[in-house]
Amino acid sequence: MKKLISLACLAALAAPSHAQDVVPASNLTPRSDEGRPAVAGDGKLKQIEIPGSRANDTDLRRMSTASKLIYGREELDRNGDTTLGEILKRLPGVVMGGRPGRGGAVRMRGMGSGYTQMLVNGERPPPGFSFESLSPDQVERIEVIRGTVAEHSTQAIAGTINIVLREGYQQKSSEIKLSDTVEQERHRPNVSLTIPGKAGDLSWLLNASVFANRQHDASNTTILDERADGTLEHDQRVTDTSDRHSTGVHLSSRVSYRFDNGDLLNFQPFLVSSRSSGSGETDVDQLAGILAPVYARQDSDTNSSSTFLRGFGNWTHRTQGGGKIDVKFGFGSGHTDSATLRNTFDAAGAPLKSYVDTDATKDHSLNTGGKYSAPLGQGHQLAAGWEVETSHRVQEHVALDDGTAEFDDSGASLTADTRRFAGFVQDEWDITPQWAVNLGLRWEGIRTTSTASANDVSNTSRVWSPVFHVVYRIPGHAKDQVRFSATHSYRAPALNDLIATPSFSTDNSQIRPDRMGNPNLKPELAKGLDFAYEHYLGRSGILSAGGFLRDIDNLMRRQTIQLASDGNRWVSTPINIDHARTSGVELEAKFQLVELMPDAPNIDFRSNYSHFWSRVDGIQGPNNTIDQQPTQTANLGVDYRMKALPLTLGANYNWTPAIAVQTSATEFVSTGVKRQLDVYGLWRFTGNTQLRVGANNLLHADFGSGKIDNANGLLESAFVTARTYTTLNLRLEMKL
Repeated sequence: MKKLISLACLAALAAPSHAQDVVPASNLTPRSDEGRPAVAGDGKLKQIEIPGSRANDTDLRRMSTASKLIYGREELDRNGDTTLGEILKRLPGVVMGGRPGRGGAVRMRGMGSGYTQMLVNGERPPPGFSFESLSPDQVERIEVIRGTVAEHSTQAIAGTINIVLREGYQQKSSEIKLSDTVEQERHRPNVSLTIPGKAGDLSWLLNASVFANRQHDASNTTILDERADGTLEHDQRVTDTSDRHSTGVHLSSRVSYRFDNGDLLNFQPFLVSSRSSGSGETDVDQLAGILAPVYARQDSDTNSSSTFLRGFGNWTHRTQGGGKIDVKFGFGSGHTDSATLRNTFDAAGAPLKSYVDTDATKDHSLNTGGKYSAPLGQGHQLAAGWEVETSHRVQEHVALDDGTAEFDDSGASLTADTRRFAGFVQDEWDITPQWAVNLGLRWEGIRTTSTASANDVSNTSRVWSPVFHVVYRIPGHAKDQVRFSATHSYRAPALNDLIATPSFSTDNSQIRPDRMGNPNLKPELAKGLDFAYEHYLGRSGILSAGGFLRDIDNLMRRQTIQLASDGNRWVSTPINIDHARTSGVELEAKFQLVELMPDAPNIDFRSNYSHFWSRVDGIQGPNNTIDQQPTQTANLGVDYRMKALPLTLGANYNWTPAIAVQTSATEFVSTGVKRQLDVYGLWRFTGNTQLRVGANNLLHADFGSGKIDNANGLLESAFVTARTYTTLNLRLEMKL
């Protein structure tokens, strides 16, 4: 801790900072929505109300008691990205799963899937919804919350990323954006249109985008299967190629109506619909081994479609005495269909087997909640609220092996219902000009029931989560503050981990198992500490050094077992194994060079670095770490705004080292290093027209991953090398 604070102090001392300087009006922190007063340079509370002004992203971050990083339209538009994943990978401590350019799970602090809570407008999205399906043009800002807060679900051991959809403020004119992304000479066009409007007390903002996507992928896999006596079962080289084409539409809107008594009603629906088709080929070349391969070639054809409709709404009412009632409501509906046909052939090209997998899933959800907040004095706000959510899933899954149903005893269909109830109380208090605290307590209960064929299962979890956040603003140093948080959080089992229709593996083995759910899973429970030292520079700069600790019980991991009831097939299923601990250090620097040197060129600098440690009890090391967690991750970016030309140039470098994890006593997985270099240029023709040109993944290095399983006298390994590609994008932006 002392070393960390010393490092932050050294970073702060490197920048010009004068304790007695008068803070310019443009740098003063404005009042928050809850009425919290700003703190001026002299340490006294001052009310700052500038008509028509609005706090920038750094101001909002600075005055938040809980640690919250905010990235608005400037950051979202900077590189002209076409997917949210390309934006999220640059945020401090965020790691994207999968190979570059293909999206993947979002992982804060490097922790695996499910530890990071993803929200849309503060609400959980419907099951099956992919954040990659959201266009960046639909997003107003991204909020990264490192510690849990009582008013949001505490299913956020690593943290929370809240995607706030476009709002109507500041939007004065219609905008149209025409873009095209090219990868391997395959085009991905996109057209986006944003239209604001106002009529009396009614205002609205409409956003629509349509897109087409074409992708080609290729990978090579080396497979070795060796018995304990040295006998080689397989030495194979497997080549996979695939092509995919998809089209889709995104629609979102925000409608607000202000009543005569000051009440405000908001409603914000959005629709995501896409269709895709693809084909693939797998070729198996066996170099040695006593067992013949299951097939020499496999051809596959896949068709899928998905449609998600979600609506958010809230009604706010101000009461006498400064109180506020905020009632929320929402609904969600999703429908996905997919069908895959796989045909296998021997070395001579003769047909062997035909496999058919079809899946039709429907999800429906309703939710409501509310919050009542009231001031208890100057800079003191008390809030209490509730949440109720219900969801229903119907899934019809068919897996046929030459017309014979697989997993008949487990059922090819299921229905599932989830009920979630929560209540919370939260107290935010600026005790003195230097001290501010956020105290909260949340109770959350989740009950999941399901019927799969003749089997009825249920799972219930109840969690209490106290949270505590404190900010100390250092006297005489108006630009410096220290944060500390102590929180409880949890990770609830995902629906597919609890009760899932089985997934069938064509070439079943220890490293290629079938997958099933486990209705007896318990939630992971975590106690956490977060701390940070922040030094603010000018209007938008910051130097920050911090760290975190999470102590986790009931850790969930997948284990691979052999089931005699299913013909001795290998099956992967999740279980609770033991206790784990993870910690890390997080550094961030973001500033304009002119804030350090007045005569410097117009260069914006941004960087972040994180280092992680973890240990899982019950699994012998080394590498007994949290699943998929790297040891480090870093980003470095610069932007240069030319004075002589209306041109801005920028670049960003993203780095994650290789990952090696001992997932169980017999299983070891790894992924290779990821290095991504993105560049862009922005030319402003007029105040209403500009052109962006960018290139992502310029290094286009191959991405490696591997898995080794050593059990029951058989050592199996598979190492995959997947191609990655550079993408070029061009976007014309016009205000109408």
